[in-house]
Formats: sequence, structure tokens, C-alpha cells
Amino acid sequence: MLLSIALVLSAQTTPNLTVDSVATVKAAKGGTATITIEAHLPRGFHANSNKPTEAYLIPLTLKWNSGPLTTESVEYPKGSMEKYSFSDKPLSVVTGDFSIKTTFKVPADAANGPASEVGALKYQACNDRACFPPKTVPVSVTVSVE
Repeated sequence: MLLSIALVLSAQTTPNLTVDSVATVKAAKGGTATITIEAHLPRGFHANSNKPTEAYLIPLTLKWNSGPLTTESVEYPKGSMEKYSFSDKPLSVVTGDFSIKTTFKVPADAANGPASEVGALKYQACNDRACFPPKTVPVSVTVSVE
């Protein structure tokens, strides 16, 4: 049974989560900059929330690489509890369009001008029958330090 599920899934491609580009955000030295990533999953698919209900499920995560700014916080969408045929319990998931908000701290001695931050949004897409291999989507934002 598991082999047949693996063969079916390997014949299908993982659904692509897409991310809108983010406009440059202005921030003052010593202040903060808050950016919002708008993400979209195709209809009929979901991803585990950042706080999945089972330890073996892969959470939605946004990790920023080290850059000129410091990540203060990442705020994920609240998952909705959904019941699927492949799980005995409801799962905490995100569907459709959702937002992830990051607040960056701008160092007091930051250079004036654009500061680029690059990160990766990891997710595991599933439909009502099974989950697909995890994927990572690159994300980038620019903060204009003034």
C-alpha cells in the first residue's frame, strides 16, 4: 500500500506555493521594518500550519539568512482545524491565500540605502488524500534604510 502511494505521488508534481513580490519598505536606523509575505496555495491543497497537530508533520516555516538586519519576529497565519480521510484527527492547516509577517530590527549604525534580506519559505502541500514531498520557495525583501 505504501509503495503504491509513493509511486502515485512520485508521478505527480508537488503543488507550487507562490509568493507575491514585496515592495521596498522604508525604515529608520535603530527602528524596525515590518514586511508581509503574501502566499498562495492552489485550490484543493493545504499546507501544515507552523504549529502542526502531530510531531511527524512538516511545519510551515520562514527562515531568513543572516543579513544586515536582525529578525525580531515572524508571525504565521493561524491554522484552521480540518479533518482529512488520511488522518484520524483534525489537522492544523493553511489553505488558499495567507500572509506571513516579519519584523526586522534595523541597527542604529546601519548604512543608508537598500538592505536586502533573503530567506526561504518551507512547506509541505497536501490534498484530501495524501501529502507531497516538502518544497522550499526563496523569498527576498528590500528595506530602504534612511
